[in-house]
Amino acid sequence: MIYFTCNREYYKIKSIFQGGFHHEDSSGTDTRLLVVGGAGSLHVNPEHTVQVKDGADFPAMFLPLANAQGQELDELRKRDDVKWTFISPAGDFQADGTRSGKYILAGEELTLNSKGESIISYADYAIAMVDEIEKGDHFRQRISVVRE
Repeated sequence: MIYFTCNREYYKIKSIFQGGFHHEDSSGTDTRLLVVGGAGSLHVNPEHTVQVKDGADFPAMFLPLANAQGQELDELRKRDDVKWTFISPAGDFQADGTRSGKYILAGEELTLNSKGESIISYADYAIAMVDEIEKGDHFRQRISVVRE
């Protein structure tokens, strides 16, 4: 089961546990829940006290989405009856970006590639998600991906 947290009406947010998806759909089963997360809740320091969304240059129009996704991640972390994985993209998530087929799998912190970029195309993000579905074992974790 794959879930994306906003609809097309300018980021009016639906919580995972309110609205269209109910945790009972996968609670206590072997069904995996993969959540398309955002980069806003990724941490920018090793102490995990500052998030990308806290930066002065974070676009105000994306703040409601980043806050909602962060809240959903917090709610997921309280659950031990759902096999969830929250997958955050790089900071620059490009709809029409090039498919390279290569990505770096990271964790809770904003990760830069060897060029100092935090970038990934939708196509490479999709490859990472399929890889996680097929062979991943990041249950009850947030992972992040960036172009290699």
